[in-house]
Amino acid sequence: MSSNPVVASESHLGRSRNDTHITRPSLMKELASRGIRLTSQRRLLIGIMQDASRHLDAATLLEIAKKRDPGIDRATVYRTLTMLKKCGLIDELDLMHIEGEKHYYEAKTNRDHCHMACFRCGAIMEYASSAFEELKKEMAQQSGFEIRAVRMEVGGFCKKCRSKPV
Repeated sequence: MSSNPVVASESHLGRSRNDTHITRPSLMKELASRGIRLTSQRRLLIGIMQDASRHLDAATLLEIAKKRDPGIDRATVYRTLTMLKKCGLIDELDLMHIEGEKHYYEAKTNRDHCHMACFRCGAIMEYASSAFEELKKEMAQQSGFEIRAVRMEVGGFCKKCRSKPV
């Protein structure tokens, strides 16, 4: 079986113009098509998340947003994140609790993927493979379970850290 793995650093899956089999939907278009009101502050937060090249936690999202709109507050960030989660447009991740109890957010992709977290340097990599898709199919067939969400995180040491002495 050919697994055709795709590996990306941070939150880059679905952002490359060359890789067309993994995509991220436009959060703005999805919300607009559902008739959800997009205030200027919501548009700002959603734009930051959509364009982020890394996984963002709520505090970092607020920090970035405040540079563009000093009037934005933490409650608006959390209400927006809650709305995006309820709409099924973003995933909430803990990324192996590398930085304590923080939760991180990313726009969903059209294919499930795994997150690999380096215990030493904190690097996050994303991994997608047809082998992962086959495993999900096998799990569903053998159990009769309809899989609606997948969260897989792997902790270890990245290539760079493995080559450094401890």
